[in-house]
Amino acid sequence: MNREDFPMLEKEYIYFNNASTAYKSKKVIDSIVDYYNNYSVNINRGIDSLGYSVTEKYEGTRKKVANLLNVKKSEIVFTRGTTDSINLATSYLESILEEGDEVLVSNEEHHAIFVTMQQLCIRKKIIFRVVDFEDLVNNINEKTKVVATSHITNVLGKRSEIEKISNMKEKFNFLFLLDGAQGIVHENLDLEKLSIDFYAFSGHKLYGPMGVGVLYSKHFDKMSPITFGGEMVDIVDTYETTFKKAPYKFEAGTMMVPEVIALGEAIDYILSIGYEKINSHIFELRKYLIEEMKKIEGLNIYNEEQIKSNLITFNFKGLHSHDIATFLDKNKIIVRAGHHCAAPLMKKLNEPSTIRISLGLYNTLDECQKLVNVLKNKEGYLDVIF
Repeated sequence: MNREDFPMLEKEYIYFNNASTAYKSKKVIDSIVDYYNNYSVNINRGIDSLGYSVTEKYEGTRKKVANLLNVKKSEIVFTRGTTDSINLATSYLESILEEGDEVLVSNEEHHAIFVTMQQLCIRKKIIFRVVDFEDLVNNINEKTKVVATSHITNVLGKRSEIEKISNMKEKFNFLFLLDGAQGIVHENLDLEKLSIDFYAFSGHKLYGPMGVGVLYSKHFDKMSPITFGGEMVDIVDTYETTFKKAPYKFEAGTMMVPEVIALGEAIDYILSIGYEKINSHIFELRKYLIEEMKKIEGLNIYNEEQIKSNLITFNFKGLHSHDIATFLDKNKIIVRAGHHCAAPLMKKLNEPSTIRISLGLYNTLDECQKLVNVLKNKEGYLDVIF
């Protein structure tokens, strides 16, 4: 893991907000520049050699994603991000669910899951059932038609009981939608061995570019597109149109071509290091931070027990999270403060907001030591508040 691979690390900031978006490697950045410098054309249009070359690169990333998840290329659709992917999956759920059906979510989900399922249930007069994250499996029953949850939650870093939920599908006959935005950074699930109906993730959390996401599903052949135009069509007649087979019928208009290609570079970069090595490094840094932060008076950690996580979520007694984050920013340390797009969890914690440290593969022990030293500086907080 070479820090020189990431140009942003040359700046004076220490970056601990990787769960929001991760820095991009030079290879990812260079691939975007290379596209605009040497290709700069669209995919799947015309018969020119440049267009063919770019289409090959674009489809090469689809193959890389499919290999990463151990699925077929036809089961991978590119979107604008995790939220976009979840909404595409929801279009199918809306077409098959009926009044009185039950959708099950936890109270620790990102709004991309929580709000999307909530609004689906309102529109379709479906039962929206919200339970504690730890009780999700125990609340699956004959009425459950959809279980929608996170691979790994984005505030406390908890991993869903994916295997248990997957194994329960045959008995209870429900659809399983998994938000992989945080999970894909630490684990590439073998979706061929799991019964997961939809898996969504974004490129920008996986050290890739913004503006590109992925949706996996085996249901694409049964789904109807929700956007139209461009090369997703097969035959267009005056009063009727047919569409291409999946995944192409879901990629209407001009796609985010350089971003998709750059996502392929990000996947190559992650795999060149290996998930095991990345996780080992991050978990060791987290262990150090937890041990040192526990010594700081008035500091309350909410997820100490999540030892296999890159997240540390905390508050200081009597101090607002925004004040602490502002103080850290004055010391050139970037963290996240707020409700983290997980308002129901904040209600559960009885806090308006929290501070979240999220570690990345390029963070160092020296950076963690600097963070601890700044957090210990009680006098500095007063400068921010008053």
